[in-house]
Amino acid sequence: MSEIIKSVDNQQGIYLPVFFRLVNKSDKIALTTLIEKNPQIVIYDDIRSQLSELIASKFPAGIDENELSGKVNHILSKNGSDAYGVWVYYSWLNKLVHILDEAEFIELRTNRNLNKITKEERDILASKVIGIIGLSVGQSIALTLTMERGCGELRLADFDKLELSNLNRIRTPLYNLGEYKVVATAREIAEIDPFIKVSIFTEGVTQSNMEEFMLGDSKLDLLVDECDGLDIKIQAREFAKSHRIPVIMDTSDRGMIDVERFDLEPNRELLHGSVQGLDSTKLAGLTNEEKIPIVLQILGFEQLSARAKQSLAEVKKTITTWPQLATSVILGGAVGAEVSRKIFLKQFNDSGRYYVDLDEIIKDK
Repeated sequence: MSEIIKSVDNQQGIYLPVFFRLVNKSDKIALTTLIEKNPQIVIYDDIRSQLSELIASKFPAGIDENELSGKVNHILSKNGSDAYGVWVYYSWLNKLVHILDEAEFIELRTNRNLNKITKEERDILASKVIGIIGLSVGQSIALTLTMERGCGELRLADFDKLELSNLNRIRTPLYNLGEYKVVATAREIAEIDPFIKVSIFTEGVTQSNMEEFMLGDSKLDLLVDECDGLDIKIQAREFAKSHRIPVIMDTSDRGMIDVERFDLEPNRELLHGSVQGLDSTKLAGLTNEEKIPIVLQILGFEQLSARAKQSLAEVKKTITTWPQLATSVILGGAVGAEVSRKIFLKQFNDSGRYYVDLDEIIKDK
């Protein structure tokens, strides 16, 4: 019991929920103790509705309401409704939520993916580990992956804390201002699906922790690079290439997604050969203004949107940094998650740059 209570208060408790399964005597005592010590805790118990929906989902042609109610009553009568499923405590919200346990939770939560994603494909995706560096576009990708359940584990890295100007493109409440981006994102993931494994790196990815981030308990199946640091952008690719980890990057301009299949092409040049001759060790600590020529070298000036070109010329003159719009970031989240899924399911095997340019697709005739 003491170990469970302790887990509520440890460092991981700032972004990881605590589970209580009341069929275990120690968990039942621990939960009772938590509630007694915390009378302000808010409790949500919707387990009957969830179980009803789960059973009904097994009868796609429909089931009689009386029959459905009888099945629910029969299941809940075995050990009592409180002992069915799992109770999840979110310490940062001071909320306790009663939900289906993992297998049934995943089955029901992904039910409306069928058959755009089959059950067999769902299980493949659940085995995948994705690392995301940079939590602006990265946050959008992480949350889209979570909603669709496009992986089973996420490693999030960013040293930045949320500022008010971030909220033009990052969906997060005002009370998260001053919080690490990775903490806020990890919390939201847990609030959607507490069974997705999440670990955070509040110092970002560095040379000293890159191996832990990339390999950890298991090697990444995909690296998503959305970081601003050009030195890490290149060094992370060098590491990924040496371990045959594919890399994708969304630029939030013209819907461009960059794909490097180091898993299939281990000799492929980094960033399609655009950084040849660059010494990554000399790129640390550059200002945004100093990064611009290198960013243009990587992305190609001619491939940028007209507004992006105009904006880059105004950095440190009339604007502080290059702009990003919520529409572009959210689109990047969708495209990034889609490409990730297709890579994992072997539906897409190429490298290159691809554009979902809404200005070209939707425009006056």
